Amino acid sequence: MSCTPRLNRMFAGDGMCFDVAVDHGFFNEAAFLTGIEDMHQTVRTLIDASPDAIQLSVGQARHLQDQPGDKPALVLRTDVANVYGPDSPSRLFSYCIEDAVGQALRLDAACLCVNLFLLEDAPEVHEQCVRNVSALKAEAVKVGMPLMVEPLVFSKKGDGYGGNGDIDLIMPLVRQAVELGADVIKADPTDDVEQYHRVIEVASGIPLLVRGGGRVPDRELLERTAQIMQQGAHGIVYGRNVIQHDSPTGITNALMSVVHDGASMDHAMGLLSQP
Repeated sequence: MSCTPRLNRMFAGDGMCFDVAVDHGFFNEAAFLTGIEDMHQTVRTLIDASPDAIQLSVGQARHLQDQPGDKPALVLRTDVANVYGPDSPSRLFSYCIEDAVGQALRLDAACLCVNLFLLEDAPEVHEQCVRNVSALKAEAVKVGMPLMVEPLVFSKKGDGYGGNGDIDLIMPLVRQAVELGADVIKADPTDDVEQYHRVIEVASGIPLLVRGGGRVPDRELLERTAQIMQQGAHGIVYGRNVIQHDSPTGITNALMSVVHDGASMDHAMGLLSQP
């Protein structure tokens, strides 16, 4: 069954998408709750800001889907992992929720999202992720539910893990996500953004959205986004750079103008003054 109708709810007529990730509470990290303590208000603010999609967990999707009228599409996070903390636990895991496709249908989601981790010295987590992606794909294709795969390369950073922007590690993992059946890719930026067209190429025509990561200054964020879009990305998935911003509406409007309109930095920065 084709997944195109649901993807059309995520991607605008220009084929681009800005998905705001607000699924951070899924991962049991206190620092991830900054800016999203009041989820009802957070989601209400984002709905008013009108990104293309909002990424939420099964327990928080109601804050979006209970709202009447036009609103962003729901991207449903389907897996929970314990790899994001500053200190790694003795046992790492990535666990997929039960009946993810059924829950997505009942919540009227436009897309599923699942991780594909490649962690230094933790091959068992990668194996779990491959199993998760494979199982989800088999069920999702039966009902025309798109699957967004999030290939993430993490290296040891002190006692925990952190993102690795090495293009030679990101490219093969992105390709693996495509080979496993991803309908959309959500991938890390590379250290050298000007080389990102190589990542787009190995995605083999599958729409690729670029992940935001931790907070950075506004101009740096907007300039990086513009560079990524110029390299051929189909959009972005940003979380903390929106929900922890002093003006979530302003930064959303600025990023939407870059993603959809190719706005200049001066124009995009000017939109930040909006409340």
